[in-house]
Amino acid sequence: MNSSIRSHRTQGFSLIEIIIVITIIGLIVAWAGNRIFGQADKAKWTATKAQISQLAATLDQYKLDTGKYPTTQDGLKALLQAPSGAINWNGPYLNKPDQIKDGWNNDYIYRSPGAENRPFEIVSLGADAQEGGEGVPNRDIKSWE
Repeated sequence: MNSSIRSHRTQGFSLIEIIIVITIIGLIVAWAGNRIFGQADKAKWTATKAQISQLAATLDQYKLDTGKYPTTQDGLKALLQAPSGAINWNGPYLNKPDQIKDGWNNDYIYRSPGAENRPFEIVSLGADAQEGGEGVPNRDIKSWE
């Protein structure tokens, strides 16, 4: 009788054991996914900050060629195609249209002239796409900071 009980126990796992293992695996996957996706947003934030710096340098080149920065109305699209009435436009200054989008594929906010006597401002609203925001990746990224 002992041998039949023993062979019955070795045939598989109980439902409770399977549920416990699946729960543990789910918790591990959720924790790891959160860490990975959190790092992805941080990388997008860092890349967006670098891209804003590159756009600022490109705008300076635009100004050297045309004598002024693009207007707010012309926007960053002026780096891709000449705005009407542009003199000495020597572009395109960017290779691809996605270079005027932030890491979350949102358009940058561009103003010229900017506030506080800045010649221009470039802003990304971060991952939450809302003004303000706390911490990386939701904090706004600004060309003057």
